[in-house]
Amino acid sequence: MNTTERPLRLALVRQRYNPFGGAERFIERALGALVREGAEITLITRDWSGAPREGFRQQRCDPGYSKLFGGRAARDRSFAKCAQREMRNGDYDITQSHERIPGCMIFRAGDGVHAAWLDHRGRDQSPLARYATRLAPFHRFILAQEAAMLAAPELRAVICNSVMVREEMRQYYDVPESKLVVIENGIDLDQYHPRVADLWRVKQREALGLDPDGPVFLYVGSGFARKGVPQLIEALARCRHRHSRLVIVGEDRHAAAYRTQAARLGLDARIIFAGPQKDVLPYYGMADAFVLPTRYDPMPNAALEALACGLPTITSTTCGIAARIRDGENGFVGDALDIDRLAAHLDILSAPGQADGMRAAARAAVADLGLGHMADELLNLYRRLR
Repeated sequence: MNTTERPLRLALVRQRYNPFGGAERFIERALGALVREGAEITLITRDWSGAPREGFRQQRCDPGYSKLFGGRAARDRSFAKCAQREMRNGDYDITQSHERIPGCMIFRAGDGVHAAWLDHRGRDQSPLARYATRLAPFHRFILAQEAAMLAAPELRAVICNSVMVREEMRQYYDVPESKLVVIENGIDLDQYHPRVADLWRVKQREALGLDPDGPVFLYVGSGFARKGVPQLIEALARCRHRHSRLVIVGEDRHAAAYRTQAARLGLDARIIFAGPQKDVLPYYGMADAFVLPTRYDPMPNAALEALACGLPTITSTTCGIAARIRDGENGFVGDALDIDRLAAHLDILSAPGQADGMRAAARAAVADLGLGHMADELLNLYRRLR
């Protein structure tokens, strides 16, 4: 950053902090780098108890709302109005929202395109269920906010964290090409590295009671239904290789139902539900491959981390990371609802030496996505818009 200019004043809007969330990890990684460049960052938030301390200021927006009559839509509407006032009245060079709030200068589409997600979600719903989903107050509010924000005159750029999201912005809202900027998530390539296998493969497998040499698949993510856990469990049951194991890391309020599904399919001994983990490195280190058959995920940090650790990755066509997967070289891509194809991909990577032979290609797939590169791309965007 040019030292003759006053520091860049950036307002970042995110409603709540989730220590396991992708947007929060983006903020901690990318904006930490910007702070070191001299930027002054204000977090406009309802609740962010885990925000970084150095170089960040919090502006709390927590107006009351009716939980009884409004629910999630009322909550988000109240926060949006408060955040809009702060963006208008604050002395900011750049206002960047991670929520769908009209009036921001930059929208980072970390959660993708809501209209696209509803279409993907509805693929196996009945017509009545799809109609009911569209009529739900929360989805109606989000769709209205999304459309209003993307049409607002204040909007000057949309940060798309994958090519998939950029194409959806064109398809669903006809956003001008000049406003669409692809900046993929950055990762710490020194921390997430194939050498984690040397540190954790034996130790973590022992801790989980896993065979030191048997094939182990890893899933990381919260929101199991959206990210394909039911299909993954079913696919594991259809695999010819009965010695492969699956470790599921993440939280879900319906986790008991997935344990019941695994038990019904006779997979109690082959699936470990590890729950949410703040440190996932030991799990990347002990695994042979990563699997995320998500129904919709713009650019999952977990998949980037897994590839950086040298884990070949199985994912879906509706996942932003699919653009970096080459079938048979560093993983496999299939339809999120094609369980037989997913089972076939699991079988391929269960074969002795197959996953190990893809480790170098997996790492190479994300070798250009370091934190410094992402920070440079963000700074270049901010300088252009300032």
